[in-house]
Amino acid sequence: MRTPLGKVRNHGAGAAGTGHFIAQRSTAIALAVLAPWFVVNSALSLKGGNYLGAIDFLTQPLNAVGVILLVLIAFYHMWLGMQEVILDYIHRPFTKVLLLLLNTFGLIAFGAGAVFAVLMVNFGA
Repeated sequence: MRTPLGKVRNHGAGAAGTGHFIAQRSTAIALAVLAPWFVVNSALSLKGGNYLGAIDFLTQPLNAVGVILLVLIAFYHMWLGMQEVILDYIHRPFTKVLLLLLNTFGLIAFGAGAVFAVLMVNFGA
């Protein structure tokens, strides 16, 4: 149901939520493919369960790219979800802005660190 003001401004109930909904669902589908790949592939590669097996797993280019994709998509999915929780349940404007900034910059920092670690292992540094 649209209000008269919504008709004038050409915004209904779903003005900006559709893109967010599609992004959340598409990242969930990507994670549903990448997470089992990672679990099965790493379980087969890490039979001994030691440090050198993990290093060998990440030095293979296909595995490194898969892990980087998994990390990036997982952090983006988490960012979208936490943003939705903050926008829905935090009502004080200052707290909302602060939490949104922490959500964004914290996940960028952790994601960059994880990608950097995978690249460092992959390139043998």
